[in-house]
Amino acid sequence: MRRHGTVEHEIYLDNAATTPVYPDVARAVMKCMIEDFGNPSSLHRMGLRAERKLKEARERIASALGVDADGIFFTSGGTEANNLAIVGTALARKREGRHCITTQIEHPSVLNTFKYLEKEGWEVTYLPVNKEGVISLDDLKKALRPDTVLVSIMHVNNEIGSIQPVNEISNLLKTHGNAPVFHVDAVQSFGKLTLKPAQWGIDLLSISGHKVHAPKGIGALYIRKGVKIHPLQWGGGQEKGVRSGTENMPGIVGFGEAVRWLEEVDRDYLYRLKGILVAELIERVPSAVINGPSPEKGAPHILSVSFPGIRGEVMLHALEEKGVYVGTGSACSSKKGHVSHVLEAIGSRKDIAQGAIRISLSYLNTEDDVRRAAGLIQECVKELEGFVRR
Repeated sequence: MRRHGTVEHEIYLDNAATTPVYPDVARAVMKCMIEDFGNPSSLHRMGLRAERKLKEARERIASALGVDADGIFFTSGGTEANNLAIVGTALARKREGRHCITTQIEHPSVLNTFKYLEKEGWEVTYLPVNKEGVISLDDLKKALRPDTVLVSIMHVNNEIGSIQPVNEISNLLKTHGNAPVFHVDAVQSFGKLTLKPAQWGIDLLSISGHKVHAPKGIGALYIRKGVKIHPLQWGGGQEKGVRSGTENMPGIVGFGEAVRWLEEVDRDYLYRLKGILVAELIERVPSAVINGPSPEKGAPHILSVSFPGIRGEVMLHALEEKGVYVGTGSACSSKKGHVSHVLEAIGSRKDIAQGAIRISLSYLNTEDDVRRAAGLIQECVKELEGFVRR
């Protein structure tokens, strides 16, 4: 990535927050806005052309997940998909029970939705995690109750990259009497890890376009056939009445094109990049502390690392000055200034938690990017440690 100003070459390593739109995706979006701009609900030729584009994108995403296209419902993004899955299920099953289960390390779009349900009279159990950010199946088994109607557990944590055993969780839930609905927030795993919701018995699964090189403002919720969802908005009955509102056709076309491109990428590439990054960091900055799972056990694109004595925000801005962009945690809450609830949940010391930065990779990053970034991180640590000692 070239840039203006004092830095000759920028390195973007905040891809868990958002990814750059892939050029072929941008061209498809532009064509949709300028040429194929019809409303898919219109009956004329332009509308029918848009409807075909809508169908193609839906089928492309369904194919990537190994599910029927009828189970894909477009939303405005991952947050709306999570809200629809959680509140929609609670409202649809409120006569069967008012108890739900989630984890302590979910994304704010899940945690804050459950906080809302608690205010409305539902009970919620928040499962703890171990130091690697993974729940215990025994804890889940103990938390299940006869009135549990929903279990919502993320696949990949957005801050530390821990991976939950969603297939095993699904198998456990099948043995429970009233078969609670199982929702998986797969926003950070879609496009990076194997996902087989139908085969694994997942009822609801959320994904987002801008995490996989599509535009912002587009996501989708997979709903297994037969699972009831109460709609959260009403209008023209688009998306089979589950999510009314004129479809975001540029976003949908872009999402479909991004998924088509993802079919061609080498899924092992991110793990190779992460391995190089970790090796370089450990060699250059031996004091670095990796938070959460070991690099090979975590997601291929997310690494949380702390530099004792240096606050994460200070490190972030020092790297920014050298043209390297990283995060300090969830981009949705990183400006609020409090210590990460995820790092608290895995038992991180306060100084380690306050010193965390999140480095997240994409298929567009190169080996040179991560080697150069590691060198610049080493420079920043030396500069900031000298400043702290004064």
